[in-house]
Amino acid sequence: MGRGRAKAKQTKVARELKYHSPNTDLAALQRELGGSRKSDHDFDDDYKEYVDDDDEDHADDDPESWVRPTR
Repeated sequence: MGRGRAKAKQTKVARELKYHSPNTDLAALQRELGGSRKSDHDFDDDYKEYVDDDDEDHADDDPESWVRPTR
């Protein structure tokens, strides 16, 4: 019970969105889309302290060196 009301509400909202578009500030949209972007290089620099650039393999990272427990 109640599914009919929910579906009617969804239909009403969908119809309003389809046929009645809100006023859009196109100038604000253009400013937002045309704004300056940070390059990937700048993004990487922000998180440089978290990146491990070490090319050496660590002994604990080697799955073959792990020892399986015996039962």
